[in-house]
This record gives sequence, C-alpha cells and structure tokens, in this order.
Amino acid sequence: MTTPLHIPIGTAFLEGILSLPKISKGLVLFAHGSGSSRFSPRNGFVAEYLQKSGLGTLLIDLLTEEEDSCYATRFDISLLSERLLHITSWLQKQPATKNCQIGLFGASTGAAAALDAAASLQDSIRAIVSRGGRPDLAQHLAQVKAPTLLLVGENDEEVLKLNENAFMQLSCIKELKIIPHATHLFEEKGCLEEVALLAKKWFLSYLG
Repeated sequence: MTTPLHIPIGTAFLEGILSLPKISKGLVLFAHGSGSSRFSPRNGFVAEYLQKSGLGTLLIDLLTEEEDSCYATRFDISLLSERLLHITSWLQKQPATKNCQIGLFGASTGAAAALDAAASLQDSIRAIVSRGGRPDLAQHLAQVKAPTLLLVGENDEEVLKLNENAFMQLSCIKELKIIPHATHLFEEKGCLEEVALLAKKWFLSYLG
C-alpha cells in the first residue's frame, strides 16, 4: 500500500511517499542528498527493491519547498538531522508504523544527517546504509551504535577517501563496500542494482 504523507513541521508540511506491505519486516526512511527529493529515481529504484523484500519505505523531503530554494539550507546537516528526528518521532506515534523497526538510507548529505540522527536515537534506529554519502560531514560519528554500511563507487575517488576516513571513526558494526566501476551516481550498468541488493541484505539482517 502506497500513501502520500504530509508530516507537519511548524506551519508547513514535509511531503513524503509511504509504502507499507501488509506484513512489514521494518521501515526504511530515505534521507535524500542536496538538490534531490522524494522523487529521486535512484532512491526510488532502491526503495522498490526493498519493498519487494517485504520492507516498508518512506521517501520524504527533509525540507519544505521554500527551504529547498536556499542553497545553504540544503547543506545544513544539523537541520536535516533534526528533521529526521522529527519524522522518526512522528512515525512512532502513528498506528500503521509505530511498531516498525526503523532503518535509514542516506545519499550524499543525507547520509551525514542519517548518521547524526542515529547517534541521537540510539534505541530507535536499527540500521543505516549510505549510498555515495558524505559521512565525513556528520558531527557525531563516534556515537553511532546502529550497524552501518557505507557503499561507494570505485571511481568516485574523492568521496571514497572521505568514506574511508569516516569509516575509521565509526565504532559500531560496520562495513565499507566498494562498487566496482561505479562513479558517484552509480549510473554504470548493474551498479545501482548492486547497491539495492547490498542494502536489502543489510536491512533484512537488522530490521525485524
């Protein structure tokens, strides 16, 4: 079942797309990167893959349309992290999602926000996957307890180095997987499928 969501934030709303199977093994909340949205084709592809595995997904904009029009706001990791905390709290109060174990899937700056949110919500976030993320921008890497999987393209050299440095700071269960031949957007043949497969295995291991 797919449902549009409008989560109140002050006087505005965060727009999302919630997909829940009849029996869910968990719920994966997607944190998009700067300039992206709930309509991201890459995150949408991964979300569909997870849904076929019995996982619920929530593709949601962490910023309102007005906020997203400001370039600096897109890179405000503290604000993005706060929004993830707000959305998680909201989900835990809704009848359809309150019993779901929650995982976070972050891309680009969304990965940093996901890690910082997980550091604050140690009892609520069960697993994290980062796709081409910027974990180096997270403020509280050492406090993350949720099992964390970092996925980086082999040819995304600068981001790979940043992920390797961030990986050393994580003290949780962790893995760094390098996707052969992939660049930052995983546009090469079979690369996004590999991301989806690895994310599915990771979330199924730790959710539900």
